[in-house]
Amino acid sequence: MVTWREQSSATTAQLRKSKVPWLERRVLLTGCSAEAMSSAHEQVFCVCVCHPSCSHYEVVINLSDVFMIEWWINDHCYESDLFRAAAEAEPHHILKMFKPNGSIVKISPLLDNNTPESYYRLEVVATDLTSVSIPAELDDMELRLQHLENKLMEDAEKTPGVMCEIQAQVEKFKRKLESVEHLSWLGLFRDEVDQQRLQQKTSRLSEHEERSLVYKKFIHMSSLQVTEEVRDHLKTPVFDNWQWEESEMLVLLQVMFTDLDFLTAFHIELSVLQNFLFEVFCHYNSIPFHNFQHCFCVTQMMYGLIWLTDLRNKLGPMDLLIMVTAALCHDLDHPGYNNVYQINAQTDLALRYNDISPLENHHCAVAFGILSKPECNILKNLSNNQYKHFRGGMIKCILATDMARHNEILNKFKVILPVFDFNNKDHKEVLMKIMVKVSDISNEARPMAVAEPWLDCLLQEFFNQSDSEKSRGLPVTPFMDRDTVSKPSSQTNFIRFVLIPLFSELTNLFPCLEQHILEPVRRALDYYAGLEGAGGKDKTP
Repeated sequence: MVTWREQSSATTAQLRKSKVPWLERRVLLTGCSAEAMSSAHEQVFCVCVCHPSCSHYEVVINLSDVFMIEWWINDHCYESDLFRAAAEAEPHHILKMFKPNGSIVKISPLLDNNTPESYYRLEVVATDLTSVSIPAELDDMELRLQHLENKLMEDAEKTPGVMCEIQAQVEKFKRKLESVEHLSWLGLFRDEVDQQRLQQKTSRLSEHEERSLVYKKFIHMSSLQVTEEVRDHLKTPVFDNWQWEESEMLVLLQVMFTDLDFLTAFHIELSVLQNFLFEVFCHYNSIPFHNFQHCFCVTQMMYGLIWLTDLRNKLGPMDLLIMVTAALCHDLDHPGYNNVYQINAQTDLALRYNDISPLENHHCAVAFGILSKPECNILKNLSNNQYKHFRGGMIKCILATDMARHNEILNKFKVILPVFDFNNKDHKEVLMKIMVKVSDISNEARPMAVAEPWLDCLLQEFFNQSDSEKSRGLPVTPFMDRDTVSKPSSQTNFIRFVLIPLFSELTNLFPCLEQHILEPVRRALDYYAGLEGAGGKDKTP
């Protein structure tokens, strides 16, 4: 139940005199009994609320007002935590609000009207992230099971089968909690290894110190031998990126460049490649989706597709280098807001590139800015003609990731597909664009445990943009509006109208890809369509 903090009744009079309008939406107070409320009807209880759109709401509870809460918008109050005062939670605690049936309620001014029979319940679902490991309930359950087992052992001289089954289920659940790193936002961490990682991430190191630490670990590990098991797994679309640290991902990127013989074919020094990879890492921003880990996933998918389709024997090493490097650099220095936002907001990028694919042009410029540094120039031993070929291919492949050009590129591929010729320069150019595009949006081809956390990151980035659009009075991008979009609906449309048509055409050229990327995407469509049919809007993060 909700615990409310008492404040002076003068707060109500002050708020009532303000010129800020009151919303009609109301939320039932369930924190006190009717007797307690009737005996304290002169008291006023307040809690500050911060909406994700950065507007601020103050909940004012007048106990004489039929036990109801009124929402009051205040654009000038200081930032405070969502309902934390009401739940007596600490700054880093995680709160969630639930309906009586247990489903999660998204806190917003658009909450549905409710009644005493449909009250909302506010709970602390996780405590301070620096101190939580396995929930205490599991430890208590384990102790009780051990005690019961010992007692039964004394009576029956052996553990009953049902007891073994229960204990096995508890152990299985504990292992699941300990191994799923992408659930760290819930406060579930491994007792030792993940606690150490968390302490490192939350330490007060400067950005320069953190990057220096990553570089030192990368250089140290780069001399170690990567196992054949990891190398084989790296070539598959089921690769689980959530298990790897930044320094480890840099090592795996080095493996990709080495295994495709780029160092030998283009006389690339290992130290120069390492500097290039690290500089790329430094130019990815820590935003929900378009970050270094995402760039690694796209590059890894490109690497896997090259092996699965045997493109090493169909395209030259220069074309392969272009595709892998384009995948690696395709989102460099992404600000988190898409081209539509850049153009509508008239940002520096939109003005610089005349509203023509401003983000993709920026990614290309940053990539070649890195390559212009002597210590990072993996192209320094190319001839002039080779460099022109590389530069032209990189620009075309990265610009192809602008979804505004999706239908144009896909239609070109459809036209040439019946007569596709690997010796035809124009055919190869379109294929390279398609390969980069497929790698860029291939998330749903991965297992659900890997793909769904990435989808949550993407939706968070989308919602951040729509919130900013609303606050600045810009047109709101429809598929990014947190008030109208749900996870299932967004994915069913994207998979049905973008992924399956694109993946199907590539599979027509490479039938072997059907089981690796097309079938998993179809399963993902069935999954999200099922959620959508069951009313899965509450599953939106």
